[in-house]
Amino acid sequence: MKDIQFSYAKATTDAAVASYKAQVAQAQSDLVNGTGLGNDFLGWLTLPSDIRCQLDDIQATANLLREKCDIIVCIGIGGSYLGAKAVNEALLSSFAQLEGGKQIVYAGQNIGEDYLYELQNLLKGKRFGIISISKSGTTTEPALAFRLLKTQLEQQAGKAAAKELIVCITDAKRGALRTLATQEGYKTFVIEDNVGGRFSVLSPVGLLPIACAGFDIYKLIDGAERMMEVCGINTPFEQNPAALYAAARNVLYQKEGKKIELLVNFHPKLHYVSEWWKQLYGESEGKEHKGIFPASVDFTTDLHSMGQYIQDGERHLMETVISVAKPNHEVIFPHDEQNLDGLNFLAGKRVDEVNKMAELGTQIAHVDGGVPNMKIELPELNEYYLGELIYFFERGCGISGYLLGINPFNQPGVEAYKKNMFALLDKPGYEAESKAIKARL
Repeated sequence: MKDIQFSYAKATTDAAVASYKAQVAQAQSDLVNGTGLGNDFLGWLTLPSDIRCQLDDIQATANLLREKCDIIVCIGIGGSYLGAKAVNEALLSSFAQLEGGKQIVYAGQNIGEDYLYELQNLLKGKRFGIISISKSGTTTEPALAFRLLKTQLEQQAGKAAAKELIVCITDAKRGALRTLATQEGYKTFVIEDNVGGRFSVLSPVGLLPIACAGFDIYKLIDGAERMMEVCGINTPFEQNPAALYAAARNVLYQKEGKKIELLVNFHPKLHYVSEWWKQLYGESEGKEHKGIFPASVDFTTDLHSMGQYIQDGERHLMETVISVAKPNHEVIFPHDEQNLDGLNFLAGKRVDEVNKMAELGTQIAHVDGGVPNMKIELPELNEYYLGELIYFFERGCGISGYLLGINPFNQPGVEAYKKNMFALLDKPGYEAESKAIKARL
């Protein structure tokens, strides 16, 4: 079986990338030996092999929820839902909700009153279950959604039945959600202390919702474990895709002044892979006034909106293109006698051939316009290669963070808005902050 491939030929030179070889080797050593910053959050490094002993339990729990529920609500925010949604949206039919079958919906990722109202309205009279994901159980957005939906589920199904339809993924021993799960007797899985949220997709956090959507978590882990080997410390620098990716993007950032990385896809199913990637890299690298700003575009759609800026705007951009070599389906473009649209030159061609030429034509135009292009190629879009892709990005992120000289595994800046929000809501314990903030308004 092939592996995903990374290349930087349209972005920078071999010599420039090779100049980071010693730094990458040190970063890899710090990761593997736990000698770098944030070394108490390195559980993700070996998660693909460590999680295997839990896969049967995760799958059995998913089977039970799928049997008893038509809709499963995954409650979480940030890394607690983005990884699962990225995989599910990549593998589900684009029109899954119209085609029927089991539905996976998401809550706790916002505080939108209309969103929650519409979700509760959707769930009225339906057989639904809840996966609540939170290490603490007190993060505002998921805690608010869980209280609302737990109440609704108990009212609709009865408290005894509801207990069998709620699964909590939380801390092993402490926190509000752990306490509640123990009191109520909910099925639980553990978020290990050494696995941060944005690195948790290959843990029960991501695997249970993915299994509930009907996808093969064993193959996902197979792919991730393969990439763990490919990106390992024993793989030579020149053959290590995560090492090369980290080096190439840092060449472009530190030596060529490219401050923004666009993750580009030519496959609409990859939109939420980009959303997951943005959190992974933004929350990991954006510290000490450093870091490449992660953004994303969906091509060819966004070529008709952002294409002008990318081609001719300020030259602070680099692109990393995710390409899928082989689509899962075949559509042949038809011949038309009138040919009013002038497209008969495409007759008999696969639609993907048109898409691939759009991809190549865009790359040529953007490189000629001063936007360096890196490329990641997936042989196909399936669980195995998504597992490879996830681990590739995680490993690359750890290396890249160390190349920047920051701790890629903390997120101190995330707390600032929360303190202000709690003060403005008059949460007990925030009286001084409330007074200070309101005096500024």
